[in-house]
Amino acid sequence: MADLASRLQQRVLASFTAAYGAAPTSLVHAPGRVNLIGEHTDYNDGFVLPCAIDFHTLVAARPRDDTRVRVVASDFGDRQDSFWLDAPIERLSDAEQGWANYVRGMVQALLADGLLLRGCDLAVAGNVPQGAGLSSSAALEVAIGQAFKTLQGLDVDATRLAQLAQQAENRFVGIQCGIMDQLISARGAAGHALLIDCRSLAAQAVHLPDDIAVLIAHSRVRRGLVDSEYNTRRQQCEAAARHYDVAALRDVDTDRLLRDRAGLDDLTFRRARHIVTENQRTLDAAAALAVGDMARMGALMAASHASMRDDFEITVPAIDHLVEILQDVIGRDGGARMTGGGFGGCVVALLPESRVEAAQAALTARYRAPGGESATVYICHPSAGAGPLPFP
Repeated sequence: MADLASRLQQRVLASFTAAYGAAPTSLVHAPGRVNLIGEHTDYNDGFVLPCAIDFHTLVAARPRDDTRVRVVASDFGDRQDSFWLDAPIERLSDAEQGWANYVRGMVQALLADGLLLRGCDLAVAGNVPQGAGLSSSAALEVAIGQAFKTLQGLDVDATRLAQLAQQAENRFVGIQCGIMDQLISARGAAGHALLIDCRSLAAQAVHLPDDIAVLIAHSRVRRGLVDSEYNTRRQQCEAAARHYDVAALRDVDTDRLLRDRAGLDDLTFRRARHIVTENQRTLDAAAALAVGDMARMGALMAASHASMRDDFEITVPAIDHLVEILQDVIGRDGGARMTGGGFGGCVVALLPESRVEAAQAALTARYRAPGGESATVYICHPSAGAGPLPFP
């Protein structure tokens, strides 16, 4: 993993120097994330249990003497974008420049929050897999915010930075995501998951047992939130909250879910049932993980996956098959489930380090994506959140 980080740093620094003819003065990072349990609960004011991972977006930066922002994207053939801070920042419609909207949206959110920004030159590179449900977009947004914070010494803490990154995605990019992705990218703790209360934004670090590996298997079924039914699921949850006359489904427990369901159509009820039960599973999972009860953690992950499959209907057959393969290897010593928004992407597994090799072999032997590809497997470690990095 150290080699990957070193190559990524070399790449972003080379892109910066090639584009601008000078070296940057700052280098910052923001990690991707994997959610261990608690899916689609974040925008319902509920609980989530993600950890930041050691795959990152890096931004090299240098201040300018004017109000122009220039950006070069190392991951997209060094394509460039530029805009001015004292002119309206417009959303780009060119699909090939979609990456630039996350940059523009984050800058717009910083300005709208009243922060005084100066122009700068930026280069961006990342190794967070895109379209996999590991929050490459949140890592990009948070990294851009961190770059301005580091360059200018902005008085904005990690939680506020995450909130502004969420606003960028909601209001500028147009994806109605919750706060989890940005918050874990900004506030991750090395060696820990974070139990996040998405209403209060309180976060409790939960230590992962030292002998447990975090395995992420990419199904090679590419997903895109804008084109998926993510926003539809959010609308269905909001409809259920209106039925129960609460601000969010966080405020409904299982007793009330059943007692007051009269008049709620079956589809919307099942969506609500997933959220209500997933919130409780997430709290129970944090408690199990904290004491190293991996059998209990595995059972909760299995129940979460079944709920996403049957009630929320966001898994696909390839994802279900990945979970089955991994669970066969793990047994009662951990668990596996879909992670992310759904409709493809990745599975996350918690398993003893001693079974990683067997899990990888089983995936190689038993899994093929609809297009015939093997799963891509990442072995991750819980990482620290966004911040500056030293560089030569």
